[in-house]
Amino acid sequence: MNKIVFITGASSGIGAACAKKFAQAGYDLVLNARSEDKLRPLLEELTSYSVQVCPLIFDVRDRQAAQQAIDSLPEAFKAIDVLVNNAGLALGMDKEYEGIEENYDTMIDTNITALLMITRMVVPGMVERGRGHIINIGSVAGDAAYPGGSVYCATKAAVKVLSDGLRMDLVHTPLRVTNVKPGLVETNFSITRFAGDKERADKVYQGIKPLTGDDIADVVYYAASAPAHVQIAEVLVLATHQASGSLVYRE
Repeated sequence: MNKIVFITGASSGIGAACAKKFAQAGYDLVLNARSEDKLRPLLEELTSYSVQVCPLIFDVRDRQAAQQAIDSLPEAFKAIDVLVNNAGLALGMDKEYEGIEENYDTMIDTNITALLMITRMVVPGMVERGRGHIINIGSVAGDAAYPGGSVYCATKAAVKVLSDGLRMDLVHTPLRVTNVKPGLVETNFSITRFAGDKERADKVYQGIKPLTGDDIADVVYYAASAPAHVQIAEVLVLATHQASGSLVYRE
């Protein structure tokens, strides 16, 4: 019987890369996305693997929809072995006192509250079964603030603290908790952050070879595939010419 991985925000970027990596390893997949249309290309690509896939279409910010979707999982997908809390976003780079309040709500609700609620829905079953791994996608941004990013940085700092706290809460169990903290990764992240302004988004990666979604998926899978007695608590993954969340060398 294949192991099961549940990935939120799976339609693109790091989430889609994780789906393909785990499928290559023979995991069955529970894949969440807000849009079935956006998830469909990935679902079609995954048909080339000998695994089962269960799409769950809901916005992670909608607690009732999330609970209904998880409760509706077919019996074959209920025993989740790995939860990858990947759904997350940044919106804008405004000064903290000038930003759009709705953007703050969306970042906090997606990056913190939804991660916490999905964890709350999935982990009790893991504890009951005596196995499981929670992998949260944090960020180097959670280590220190940078100008124009205070709210996003704060949400990723919260992911680190939630990961550390959950690890403490589960220390009496065989469950493991990992916080993966990527640096610059070239995905749709910056396009979302800058409201579709591709020219501005492209400048984020100019002069540096950024990480890819596949690079982060490799790290996520490495943590998940470590021997049962090994808990990779936290991994910071940066591009070679990135030293921190705010220091990048560009050629």
